[in-house]
Amino acid sequence: MTSIAPTRRGFLTAAAVAGATALAPASGWRAAPARAAAPFILKPTPPAYFTDFGTNAEMLWSSVDPKAYLTPQSRLFVRNHTRTPQITRAGYALRVYGDGLATSRAEGEALSLTLDDLQRLPHHEHTAVLECTGNGRRLFKDQQGQTVSGTAWTLGAVGTVRWTGVRLRDVLASIGLAPDAVSIEAAGLDDPFVSGGTDYGRVRRPFPVSKALDDAVLAWGMNGEDLLPDHGYPLRLVLPGWVGIASIKWLGSLEVSRSALTSPWNTTFYRMTGPEWPVDSPPLTVNPVRSAWELARDAVLPSRPVTLTGRSWSGAGRISRVSVSLDGGTSWRPAVLDRRSRQDEGWTRWSVRWGNPRPGHHEILARATDERGRTQPLEAVFNTQGYFFDAVVRHPVRVV
Repeated sequence: MTSIAPTRRGFLTAAAVAGATALAPASGWRAAPARAAAPFILKPTPPAYFTDFGTNAEMLWSSVDPKAYLTPQSRLFVRNHTRTPQITRAGYALRVYGDGLATSRAEGEALSLTLDDLQRLPHHEHTAVLECTGNGRRLFKDQQGQTVSGTAWTLGAVGTVRWTGVRLRDVLASIGLAPDAVSIEAAGLDDPFVSGGTDYGRVRRPFPVSKALDDAVLAWGMNGEDLLPDHGYPLRLVLPGWVGIASIKWLGSLEVSRSALTSPWNTTFYRMTGPEWPVDSPPLTVNPVRSAWELARDAVLPSRPVTLTGRSWSGAGRISRVSVSLDGGTSWRPAVLDRRSRQDEGWTRWSVRWGNPRPGHHEILARATDERGRTQPLEAVFNTQGYFFDAVVRHPVRVV
């Protein structure tokens, strides 16, 4: 295997900030015009494609092309804690340090790896679903009458993308990993997150070495293009199948440790809280099973035979079957799965023919099961932060 030969620069210097023209990656991206009210996201978020929440932007399912499997960067949801930083390739390096590195490394010595260093390793592509932990949060209130905190996503904080980068296990093998290392903490280069008067520092979250050695990727590309700034340019961590917060954007450092690491993002945030949950509930990792129709809520459909489409996905494996109901859950039938979209860790596309839709208001439902036997419940488990809404969604439509 090719070895990294990085310069040893100690601590990573702060990433340089420059104008949008100098920062635009090779994909030809240009920053959207500054918006006085919410200049947190750089790419355009037109209302035909997004619900703009300021720091966050949700993809509209009504805008999804049923023929397109991958989600273009221009249409992918954005989840920021603060604002998108603008980082130059020339000013960027990844700091790797910690007592979990090989014992031959000097005490406290850190490595500083440039993109050129990383790109000398074998390149790797991995197609997977990227999803926010709070996807579907609004439905706790709309469907279950429960009040929760956080951005009111419906189901559009998700997408399937093809990552390009290097396996983290290859990077660790080149650097030297201690045999008793157990934990790695990834930290981003965005602004520190302040909430309720508390400065929590930069977004950072640990994960086990076992995940690093399994399928973790350090990605510099998406769908054959450089990452856009909003999606982590110049480098982000990708933990396939796991909650979106685990895939740290604008990756600045990796601390490798012989002991379990913690941060606010796996102790205070991104764990289940509420009356039914213990105070020491574990941090959330693998995403649940979900389904979405490629329709707007309250979509108007013609009273003639029509083919409806949707997608289902799971953090734990491929989708094995999808059942749909066109009469509010009274009866169910199997959806037709698109087998071509079941060859990797992305979502599964499916369709159903509605042969005799009667005029009036209807609720259509879709319920998926993954290859591990996990099936969407009829009701999501309540938690105060509105995480993991995985219930079968009652999608209203009107036939005329």
